[in-house]
Amino acid sequence: MPDGPRRNVVQALGAGVLGGIEYFGGMSLLLVKASRRAVLGLFTTREKFSGAGLAEQMVRLGIKSLPIVVLVQVFIGVILALQLTPPLALYGQESQISAIIGVAGFRMLGPIITAVVLSGFAGASIAAEIGTMVVAEEIEAMTAMAINPIRYLVVPRIIATLIATILLAVVADLMIAVGGYITARLVLGPYVYTHYWRYMRDMLVYKDFYTGLIMAAVFGVLVSLIACHEGLKVRGGAEGVGKATTMTVVYSIVAIIISACIFTVIFYVYEL
Repeated sequence: MPDGPRRNVVQALGAGVLGGIEYFGGMSLLLVKASRRAVLGLFTTREKFSGAGLAEQMVRLGIKSLPIVVLVQVFIGVILALQLTPPLALYGQESQISAIIGVAGFRMLGPIITAVVLSGFAGASIAAEIGTMVVAEEIEAMTAMAINPIRYLVVPRIIATLIATILLAVVADLMIAVGGYITARLVLGPYVYTHYWRYMRDMLVYKDFYTGLIMAAVFGVLVSLIACHEGLKVRGGAEGVGKATTMTVVYSIVAIIISACIFTVIFYVYEL
């Protein structure tokens, strides 16, 4: 390879690495600022954030996304049951479908699918909303009026998304199990569905539940943090808002998958 193309490749690789470090550093700084404002809001009246604003974000980001989460997770359960039936039938183990669905759903699929849905439903909404405020110079106006944008905009959205993701993950776990039960009831025969809940209960342990909730909490923080970060750095008018919305969904899904892999290593390789 000639020196010119090789140099261009190295420069592009270096620029990508530096860009990734800069992005991670910006997100980390935003998280530190938001955490500080959240703690101050709990213990001081001057920095107190609005409970009404938090409730509004909970309704907008959590309750309004509940129907789509329920719909998606029920069909995930149906798909799992149908896909697992042929290989398990080869060994006469169709009755173990519920155990596999329970472990897969509670440990990983419930939190991951919920977070992915929220990245498109809530994350894109947050990025577009904050980005529009940046373009309209509302953020500068808030700063001029001595209103901290982090406290007023970022903290309520991160907390609301965190709580919503945890609660929706609980619903998602149940809906995956229900989807599998519907399939067992309608397709797989009486022996499978009569023992469905008992086999699932016998297989699941508390670790499957609480590790899923820990992952859901982290996913919620990642989605809201990326959305707020993308929204606050919008430049270029409507085009910038559209780009921030798109990149929020892309970066959120990548962050969810990477963090899920890390959690899998921590929880299920080292048995913590």
